[in-house]
This record gives sequence, structure tokens and C-alpha cells, in this order.
Amino acid sequence: MHQLRERIRVLYTADTPTAESFRVGLMAFDITAILFFIVVSFLPDTTTILAIDFALGLFFLVEFLARFWISRRKWRFVFHFGSLADLIVIFSLLLAPFVSENFAFLRVLRALRLLRSHRAIEELRQKYAYFARNEEMLHSMVNLIVFIFVCTAVVYVLQVKQNPAINSYVDALYFTVATLTTTGFGDITLVGDYGHFLAVLIMIFGISLFVRLAQTMFRPAKVRYECPACGLVRHDPDAVHCKHCGEVLHIETEGI
Repeated sequence: MHQLRERIRVLYTADTPTAESFRVGLMAFDITAILFFIVVSFLPDTTTILAIDFALGLFFLVEFLARFWISRRKWRFVFHFGSLADLIVIFSLLLAPFVSENFAFLRVLRALRLLRSHRAIEELRQKYAYFARNEEMLHSMVNLIVFIFVCTAVVYVLQVKQNPAINSYVDALYFTVATLTTTGFGDITLVGDYGHFLAVLIMIFGISLFVRLAQTMFRPAKVRYECPACGLVRHDPDAVHCKHCGEVLHIETEGI
């Protein structure tokens, strides 16, 4: 058992070609699962979708237990935010086939799987220059997608049985994006006290977060490199001197 555990630890932590291929495979599977969660959030539950949910839940559970087994600080691993998010997603997937069709809050929890994209970006940043140059933009994009889909799911869960204007995830997504972008067409509004309170929260907190994340995504590309003299951490990709203090920088580039 000890040898098996060490082999699994090597797959998760080593820099060998086999270990890197294993982690790339996990990333590819994780990204595919994320896309699946996004697509099925707009579809009604069917036997096939519930079966896939359960199978994904079993796979994620085995993968989680493997990471728990090789962890040297198991309690710290369990109570890490990422691990708790994984457990919530696993719980929602394994429970889905055994609950009523309208157990919609499970879809809210599945949006947390998007947080695993940050780990994928970290892995890719170490391998490809494009991800290293655009790391901050990619993180902001993931955060924005997580926020939009969580808000959409909450709007759907709280309004689908009370609001005749919201009958699907598409309606909830349409309202959420229209509110976050301050477009506010007015053809869909939230009803009831809870709906009004939710709309206020989206407008107050959502708009400010949406604007900040959107600015991070579309502002001119910078690279993260801490200036040894003044500590400035964002520079142009081809910068030779720090714009703040003039210190010579040694930013890694691929050349021409």
C-alpha cells in the first residue's frame, strides 16, 4: 500500500513525462466536465443526464480520495476551500439521481466546480507562455463566469415557481446579464420580497464586481514580474526598465 501511495503521489507532484501527462489528462477531463455542467444547466433533467451526473460524482469522489490519501496534512487538505467546494459538488452529483426532479439548488452547487479552472490555469501557466502572459485575464474570466452562473442559478431557483416570466435557465441568465450590464430592459423582473431583495444584491454588489472583472479582462496585457527595487508587479511584456523607478528588469521572453 505504501508503494501504491507513493506512485500516486508521484503522478500528482512529480515533473516526469508520465506525471505531466496524467495531470494534463485530469485537466482535460475537468474542463470537459465544466462545459458539461454549463450546457446541462439549460436542459431539463433526464435519465441519461442523471446517470452521467452520478458517474462523474463517482469519478470525482475517487480522485478526491486519492488526493486525500497522499496528502501529508490531511485535516488541512479537507478544510481547504477548494476541497470543500469539491465535496459539495461530489455530494450534489451523487445525490441527484435520488431526489425529486425539481431539486434545483443542486445546480447552484455544481457551479463551484468552475473554481477548479484556477488549478488548470496554474498548471498551464508553467508550461505555455500564452497562459503565463495572460494569467490575470484568465483568472478574471473564470471568476466572471462563476459569478454569472451562480447568480443565474440562484435567480432560477428562487423565481422559477413564482415568476411567470422565468421558466428556464435561459430566462434567468437573460435577467442576470441584463442586470449586471445595467441594460435593464424591464421585460423580466423579479417578484416577491425575496426577489426584490435578490435584485438589490445583484445590482449593488454584482455590478461593481462585474465591471472590475470586465476591466481586468480587457485592459492592455501585462505580465507579472516584481521589480527588485520598487516592487511594481505589472509590466509590459517587452519591458526592459521599470516604468516606476527605472530599474533594469529581466522578464523572461521567447525572443523574436
